[in-house]
Amino acid sequence: MSTETIFHQAGSGSGPTLPTAPCSVVWSHGHAYVLEYTGGAGRWVGLDAFGRPTALTPAALERQGWTQHREA
Repeated sequence: MSTETIFHQAGSGSGPTLPTAPCSVVWSHGHAYVLEYTGGAGRWVGLDAFGRPTALTPAALERQGWTQHREA
């Protein structure tokens, strides 16, 4: 069984799509982001490099790249 990490690079045009289930978790640049729905479109919330709360739109997360597994 493979433990290959799936990583979506910005602009690749192929690969997995972002999860849509509430409370889904993805990783981007070493930080976890959780999908949150608040009365409308979903947004990905997490902490930035300085520990401050941050929220990303799905499009912004797609642009910066993401993975479904934490990088070792």
